[in-house]
Amino acid sequence: MKKWLTQFASEDWIIVFAGAAVLALAAIFPEAMPHMPKTLSSPADYLAAGYMLLSVLVLVTLASFALRKPLKSIVSSIPALLVIFALTLVAQLLANIPAVKEFGFESVFFAVILGLVISNFLKVPQWMKPAVNSEFYIKIGIICLGSTILFGDVMKSGAYGLAQSVLVVFSVWYFAYWIGRRMKVDPEMGTMLASAVSICGVSAAIATCGVIKGDNKKLSYVVSLVLIVAVPMMYILPWLANLMNLSPEVTGAWLGGTIDTTGAVAAAGTLADTPQTGDLAAQTAIIVKSSQNVLLGVAAFIISLMWTYQGRTDEAKPTAGLIWDRFPKFVVGFILASLVFSFCMEPETAKAVGKVTKGFQNTLFSIAFVCIGLETRFKEIFSRENRVPLKVFLSAQAFNVAVTLVIAYVIFGIIKPALA
Repeated sequence: MKKWLTQFASEDWIIVFAGAAVLALAAIFPEAMPHMPKTLSSPADYLAAGYMLLSVLVLVTLASFALRKPLKSIVSSIPALLVIFALTLVAQLLANIPAVKEFGFESVFFAVILGLVISNFLKVPQWMKPAVNSEFYIKIGIICLGSTILFGDVMKSGAYGLAQSVLVVFSVWYFAYWIGRRMKVDPEMGTMLASAVSICGVSAAIATCGVIKGDNKKLSYVVSLVLIVAVPMMYILPWLANLMNLSPEVTGAWLGGTIDTTGAVAAAGTLADTPQTGDLAAQTAIIVKSSQNVLLGVAAFIISLMWTYQGRTDEAKPTAGLIWDRFPKFVVGFILASLVFSFCMEPETAKAVGKVTKGFQNTLFSIAFVCIGLETRFKEIFSRENRVPLKVFLSAQAFNVAVTLVIAYVIFGIIKPALA
């Protein structure tokens, strides 16, 4: 019994409890939750930024006390956290410049870039390094992400989107992982690439990295690929859909299943819509993308099991207890959050709270990516050894575009009209 209770004092479980506390506060006091301002054009914006900073400091400090870190270590990390938060705020402001926003770049992209600039052109001072803990922020962010994945929304929007997502995610994931093995990409990088291409881009790459305890430098590279490749796809795919004279629903299903960031999906769907068709393409694209987001927890669970089995050095199969010990607890938190918000709350309440937690989640992801940038060197990201992962990513994305087009056309262009 004592051993069973002791596990809850581990870092993994402390992070789950921290994530649960954030979600509970958001559900009970949604109006009191902090948000990151998009501009600094008024005193209210500065107050919002200060409130978010205070919230992050409290979260990190309480978690550090729970982990029994020395008081001196906790206090000494505060100045570094202030600098990291300032960089996060700058990334948020850059992402919300109207001209930049049109291209679909998200705050996490600028967060990585700012961290990389300091790491490569300046030097990360020694006093900052104790606060550079990307894994902590990523895992709590993923738990918060679970509150925005509502099963009811996806099922109401139609089983067609979910059916397409299941077919696309598993076929594209397997192809991407297979081609990675054929091109001799290491399993860690190959798994992150496969998840990013097939499931939901940045969030999937982050979750997979946490599940397999991956290298943050590799994660930074994968995220950079996802965000950079999503930009031309956002413009090219709607143009191709129009050229092929695809119906709005087929177009939306194609866009939602191939473009790897939610913001770029919404923008591409809007570009594909016309006054005659209304916003049908955009709506379908978001439905399909939401369906793929739902599968993130399932995919993380399967990847964790696969990684546990492959990680064994002996021939004996892992026991249930060993699988549980190795299973990343933040994935448990993610799944529980999704289930609670989907089935234990009124839909409108869940959506309202989800909007609040999404803002907090995005801030945590941005802080994490500033940390990743601070830990990463350009020469490692753009080294010769990363040229092969680039080829794998582009090959998998080409396969994704072709296969998803076929599946979208069959489901939304043939089966759905026939059953209507």
